[in-house]
This record gives sequence, C-alpha cells and structure tokens, in this order.
Amino acid sequence: MGNVKTRDRIIYREMTLHPGDTVRLSDLRGRLTWDRRNINNTNLFITVDLVTQQTNPVDTTQFPQLDLTVQLKERWYLIAYPVFDIADRNLNEWWYDRGRDLRRTIYGGRLSYRNVTGSNDRLQVEVIRGFWQRTVVSYARPYIDKAQRIGLRVDMAYQTNNDIPYTTLADKWLYVRADQTLRTRLWGTLTLTNRHGLYHYHSVEMRYNRNTVADTVARLNPNYFLDGRTEQHYSSLAYSYRYDRRDNVAYPLRGTLFNGYVGASGLLPADDFRFLDLTASVSRYWPMGKKVYGAANLRARTTWPNRQPYANLRGIGSSSDNVRGYELYVIDGQQSVVARSSLRYQLFDTVKQLNWLKIRQFNTLPIAAYITAFADAGYVGSTVAEQYQSRLANQLLIGTGLSFDLVTYYNLVLRFSGAINRQGNTGFYINLAQEF
Repeated sequence: MGNVKTRDRIIYREMTLHPGDTVRLSDLRGRLTWDRRNINNTNLFITVDLVTQQTNPVDTTQFPQLDLTVQLKERWYLIAYPVFDIADRNLNEWWYDRGRDLRRTIYGGRLSYRNVTGSNDRLQVEVIRGFWQRTVVSYARPYIDKAQRIGLRVDMAYQTNNDIPYTTLADKWLYVRADQTLRTRLWGTLTLTNRHGLYHYHSVEMRYNRNTVADTVARLNPNYFLDGRTEQHYSSLAYSYRYDRRDNVAYPLRGTLFNGYVGASGLLPADDFRFLDLTASVSRYWPMGKKVYGAANLRARTTWPNRQPYANLRGIGSSSDNVRGYELYVIDGQQSVVARSSLRYQLFDTVKQLNWLKIRQFNTLPIAAYITAFADAGYVGSTVAEQYQSRLANQLLIGTGLSFDLVTYYNLVLRFSGAINRQGNTGFYINLAQEF
C-alpha cells in the first residue's frame, strides 16, 4: 500500500516472500529486512516498511499464519530543474587550481522523469550551455519481458567544447582555449540488461563514438588522437556483470558489491581506434559493533595496447577511480590498482516529518551522519610517465584522513574530508560520494 503509481509487480520483483510461502520464524526477520532493503534500493520510495500480523488464533496448535503488508511512500518522480555548476572534474580542482573562475561554469536544465509508466523506467533530457555545451537524451526500462529479467536502455549525446585539457603535465591538466569549437563528441549507446534473481545483473552495451578536434589541439599534442589526427571514430562492444547485495546503494553499511567489465573497441574495419579494457572491483561492508561500520574496496584495471591516444588514456583522477588525498591530481597510465578502507561511526540516523510542507513527496526527511576514518592506497602503471613528466605514476600512492559524511534527501551523500597523502600534501575536500 502506498504505491500510487508504481506497479505491484515491480515491488514483488524485489521480494523473496510471496503469498503462500512457508517460512521458519527464525528466518523471518532476516528475510523481511532484506526485502525492505531491496525495495528501498529501487530508489522509487522515500520510506519502506514491512509489517506482519498474525491472522489465526495465537493459541492454535497450527503454524501461525501471517499477513504481510508493504507500506510505501513514493518519491516525486518528475523533476525539472535549472543547472548551474562548475565544469571541472570536481569542486576541489576548481577551488584550488582554477582560481574559482566563474567563467568555468555551465548552465542549462535537466529533466528527469522516473517511473514514467510505473515500471521503474526513466526518461532523461539534459541541455547544458556555458563552458561547454552538451545535449543528452536517454531512456531506460529495466524490464521489457513478462518474466522481468530483460531490460533496455538507449542513450544519445552531443557535446562541444572551446576549452579542453589537451595534455597532462606533472599530473595536472593543461587547457587550451579558443573562440572556435576545439572538440566535438557524438555518441550513441544501446544496452541490453539481464537480471538473474535479485542480486545478479548482466549487461551488453553496443556503442558508437565520433570525436573531432581542431587543428590547434593536434598541433599542441599530436598524440591526442595519435599521429596528429583530428578525427576519431569507432564502435565498441562491452559486457559487464554486477553482483549487488548492499543494504543501501547510496551509502551501504552491510553487504557486498562486485563489478566485472570487459570492453573491446575498434570492431569494424573502418574504425581507427583499437582498444581492450578489463576492469574488476569488489567492495565489502560490515557492522563492527554498536554504530561502528567497516568498509573495504579493491579495484583493478588494465588496458591494451600500451600506445593509446591521449584522449582515451585513463589512470587515477580522471574517472571514478580515486585515492583520497589525491583529488587535485590526474595520473595517466594503462594499468591501475586502488585499495580503499573506511571505519565509520554513526552520529545519528533519523527521519524527520516536516508537517508544514504540504507536498508529501518532500515532507519526509531522512538524514544520517557519520564520522569516517579512511586509508587508501593506489598505483598507476604507465609507459608515458616520462613523456607527461608524471611524478606520481609508477609509485605507491597513500592517502589517509577523516571525513564527515551526510546522507539525506533522495540518496544525496555529501562528504567533507581532510586528508594527507604520501607526499605530505594536505587538503580539505568536498565531494559527492560515489559507490564507496
């Protein structure tokens, strides 16, 4: 009850308990807990509660019969909002390295329509202007079959820039700016997904990319697309597997997450970029006592061949791979390993009812806060470290510190951290937490 728009089958899909099931009473509490977590992780509801009530007489010699009621409060699904943001990798780079230059901002609008048909599908439209220009349209439907296993996603995007990082020097991006367009990127993807059971996800993604840069960029860095080229076009095919059994996808405290990925680019004879990418990641989260939780993550990536266009070269800092304490650095290379660990203490975890706010999708405020001690390590293997004068590639990276993590509305996680790295550099950083 409470699912005004969401179809019942979407909720039942997340549950291990079904009408007519026989369950040991000793197992019931655990089953209810994980079913509630699974429903909550659809990101369709603000609150989820599972309530049981015995329906046969208490003193009967028969097995107790229970009614199970799922109590839900749906989110607000259609959100259209203006965008005003920085265009750099993160707030920290903009604040420390780019002089808080307000010209490096983007503006526009985003439309996110979740649960369009009540099937947990999503339509997204993004129009961004300013420091760079981008238009994105995507639609995802998790299930297109009656068995609710096969899903489909389509993405189309076009982006132009007149200010881009054309190379890396001493683990920092160097930018070039012009009055003309320096780079255009066009891509489209078709993704098929298969969900086996509750926690196993498979996907196959087919993608086409077409990228161009101005002659200025090719002259400054002939390796941008290699050999001074100004165009790059290629198709790619990728398979990924995810095992996801976490209690909360935004800020997990219990459970396991595993990701595996293999992607090949340059499948067609006309493609001018050939590339192989293998990535694996595992995360574990566990309670360690009253209000204390541990977390650990290990991620490894390797790519072929060693000679890669600068535009496709990734290591630590330019993607989701990051060693805390190195937020201001981009370390390029063909292989990378990152190990992260956290010890979290829960300050509070509560739900506030804002009765003065009449919109029911916003008058329930979940909010939790944690103090976290962390220690990370990483390594980037690079054959181009000398070429780009890297001081951090091909050596052990270590970062440690403390953070204050705030978890609130619509799975928003804000992290305020102070860190010190192996080189003795200290800093205060603000991040929107991702995955770990």
